[in-house]
Amino acid sequence: MKRKDIHNRKDIEKLVDRFYGKVKTDPQLGHIFSDVARVNWTTHLPRMYDFWENIILQTGQYTGNPMTAHSRVHALQAFTKADFQRWLQLFNETLEDHFEGEHTEIARQRALSIATIMEIKLLEQGRESFGPAQQ
Repeated sequence: MKRKDIHNRKDIEKLVDRFYGKVKTDPQLGHIFSDVARVNWTTHLPRMYDFWENIILQTGQYTGNPMTAHSRVHALQAFTKADFQRWLQLFNETLEDHFEGEHTEIARQRALSIATIMEIKLLEQGRESFGPAQQ
């Protein structure tokens, strides 16, 4: 299959649909979305189209706070470093399977930044609630 770069909303929708298709059936992450967060895909996917379109193509379409939503899920079932790594792996696989080019690389870099920031904030937040680490 010939891969092309991410140029428009249709490309973003393809990326998001393929990525979440993998996430929904993933043995490590799928239950977090279905059983813990109980994601309503009808409303979640259009929000993710706006989010990634804004992140990759800088459209200004997305308004929201992803950290708040992820903090709520983290309170129900704590994310692990492995969860963030798996999320990133699936995202990068999806990019590799379908896209290549400048915007694809921007997507890869932004996904890494997002995963890293969320991991640090959510996992460090949990450590802070227990006080300093015991040595």
